Amino acid sequence: MSAPAPSPLAIVDAEPLPRQEEVLTEAALAFVAELHRRFTPRRDELLARRAERRAEIARTCTLDFLPETAAIRADGSWKVAPAPDALNDRRVEITGPTDRKMTINALNSGAKVWLADFEDASAPTWENVVTGQLSLIDAYTRNIDFTDPKSGKSYALKANEELATVVMRPRGWHLNERHLVDADGTPVPGALVDFGLYFFHNAQRLLDLGKGPYFYLPKTESHLEARLWNEVFVFAQEYCGIPHGTVRATVLIETITAAYEMEEILYELRDHASGLNAGRWDYLFSIVKNFRDGGAKFVLPDRNAVTMTAPFMRAYTELLVRTCHKRGAHAIGGMAAFIPSRRDAEVNKVAFEKVRADKDREANDGFDGSWVAHPDLVPIAMESFDKVLGDKPNQKDRLREDVDVKAADLIAIDSLDAKPTYAGLVNAVQVGIRYIEAWLRGLGAVAIFNLMEDAATAEISRSQIWQWINAGVVLDNGERVTAELARKVAAEELADIRSEIGEEAFAAGTWQQAHDLLLKVALDEDYADFLTLPAYEQLKG
Repeated sequence: MSAPAPSPLAIVDAEPLPRQEEVLTEAALAFVAELHRRFTPRRDELLARRAERRAEIARTCTLDFLPETAAIRADGSWKVAPAPDALNDRRVEITGPTDRKMTINALNSGAKVWLADFEDASAPTWENVVTGQLSLIDAYTRNIDFTDPKSGKSYALKANEELATVVMRPRGWHLNERHLVDADGTPVPGALVDFGLYFFHNAQRLLDLGKGPYFYLPKTESHLEARLWNEVFVFAQEYCGIPHGTVRATVLIETITAAYEMEEILYELRDHASGLNAGRWDYLFSIVKNFRDGGAKFVLPDRNAVTMTAPFMRAYTELLVRTCHKRGAHAIGGMAAFIPSRRDAEVNKVAFEKVRADKDREANDGFDGSWVAHPDLVPIAMESFDKVLGDKPNQKDRLREDVDVKAADLIAIDSLDAKPTYAGLVNAVQVGIRYIEAWLRGLGAVAIFNLMEDAATAEISRSQIWQWINAGVVLDNGERVTAELARKVAAEELADIRSEIGEEAFAAGTWQQAHDLLLKVALDEDYADFLTLPAYEQLKG
């Protein structure tokens, strides 16, 4: 690697952090600056293209597979690169943020993979961005331990061969990092900050450990966005002297537009692709966002009523499995978000049975692995996949040629019998306020009502409130959803929280701010593309 020029990037409005100089080295920042110079202009063009496509969907209220890429879909000869040994068996993956305790627990969890999350499970404070990078560097050099200041319990890594393989998730293309700016004062995309710092410090180190720099790519909306990531990977490998094809990327198919471009996304990344993932909440959020003007036909019921067995969700997941296996890629299933209760064995028993049924369905449908949010769920998911896989690392040989999904099947929202309910409205408000309050305090993964919630659940919550109001939905109790009703429910929830936690804890939190922000993004006539954009303006640190 040639000696880089001094970085033109500046760190702004950020308090110095302990050990930040280990992450924010001149050489690392010079690499991030070069990524920014080369790729941010194209990122900006692709964000503008998203808005154009959304306007087209508003006009037509439909989507179809792309005619201009039909030849790629019809060509049966191409496959993605073979999986490296460290990513060949992915039967259970645990997800979570990159604080030190989570890093140790996730790596030790018994899962095959840990999704180390700088995106939806992490509020992007500068401290979280920098110390998350430190956690991973320390884990790879085995310089990580943690003692809980409350319990006194100590945490340390198991032997290397027992640790999960890390797949890191950077922020989506739409988010900037306000604390890192170029000479013009333009912020660097958060995706390039997260990817660049991680790749620069760890790519060679991971190769030396028999693994590699592996990534989950979030919020992708088109194959052109996947193409940009591929260009980033090619450049990064060349810049750092890492062999071409070392990077592996799993793309979350968590937008409705990406569901129509799965093969094209794999094609663009074919030297670096390792799979696709079916993410439920962001996918539903994307359907609401894109078809929010579509009237009653596109109104979703309560979010908890939209399971993976809903016909349009079944079409999406089966198409994903077929597409992945046709091209030699892993198909990774959705999240089991349940957080076990330490006090209520009956709650756990019911929830564990639901988790087991969900993971059995995924394994039997042909998925090669699936996600869990808590270490206690790892054995349950493992058992489901062990029953189907046995000693095989995956089931990519199951081609699912019986699956025949038409374009209309993916947006047949009205094939679901369930309807919006008053309880569903209350739950959307409750989860929205409680999650946003924690996010504004710097927490991205939050246990609410025994479920691990992240930014995706807040997005679907506020989007459904917006959709129900604008579609004039009448609930099961006969009430029409209006802005006034949403405000009434939100006021009641705020009062309930105050009495539940007490005046002192209420005053110490950001509850009123969270309440106001939820109502803003749920009630504003101009629908915000992402809740995290206005929320980031209010995030301290």
